[in-house]
Amino acid sequence: MASGATFATLFSACGGSSPTSPSGMASMLGVLAGRFAGSGVQVNVAGSAVADVGGAVLVQSIAGVFLLSRTSANAFTAIDAVCTHEGCTITGADGTTYVCPCHGSRYNRNGQVVGGPAKASLRQFATTFTDGVVTIAL
Repeated sequence: MASGATFATLFSACGGSSPTSPSGMASMLGVLAGRFAGSGVQVNVAGSAVADVGGAVLVQSIAGVFLLSRTSANAFTAIDAVCTHEGCTITGADGTTYVCPCHGSRYNRNGQVVGGPAKASLRQFATTFTDGVVTIAL
């Protein structure tokens, strides 16, 4: 049953390992809680990996999961954290490359595929930064 197989894939991704997981290729990203507010998700960056330029985190919210990276003192990149290959949540990175734990698809910080099996890029979202809070526009 296809839906059962998909569920099993998603479940195993959440568990952190699966038979097809690439081992030793990525370190786990820190996780921040995002607060859904109006038409965006707000994230307080103080004390997290994105407090510094070059840092990246996984943002979890009721509006979805996002990969957030800091590109300069006042700029951030936010992309969908759901792999376009089979829908696993991307939870790790190898340097500046995000790595899907299920089948090893790799994406750059802008969400473009740099290594398959995924073929489609991740959706990118506009961000604003004010008073230590990043807002991911939905």
